[in-house]
Amino acid sequence: QVQLVESGGGLVQTGGSLRLSCAVASGSVFSINDMGWYRQAPGKQRELVARISSGGSTNYADSVKGRFTISRDNAKNTVSLQMNRLKPEDTAVYYCNADIQHSGYLSPFYRYWGQGTQVTVSS
Repeated sequence: QVQLVESGGGLVQTGGSLRLSCAVASGSVFSINDMGWYRQAPGKQRELVARISSGGSTNYADSVKGRFTISRDNAKNTVSLQMNRLKPEDTAVYYCNADIQHSGYLSPFYRYWGQGTQVTVSS
């Protein structure tokens, strides 16, 4: 069973920085397509923060463009999110996900999620 393990959340003041990391910790992995970060604030739906393809193409939510940077290490099966100039409205539980292929080029991709890590930005 594939597990995604997140780390790096915490409490930070407005204008501060945090770096989130997510690793595919176990399970059979043939290849990983897109990886991404989503967030969910209390009372709100989960929303896309940033995604990165296996080739390194990225897309970001408008609200984080210019402040957040997503990156991945394909050799280590990890994805990270560098968050700078944090704002109180960035407060949420952040989830990573990955589209993973388990066996061979013709096998399907399955999307897995991490357990979530809390990011709190104080004003």
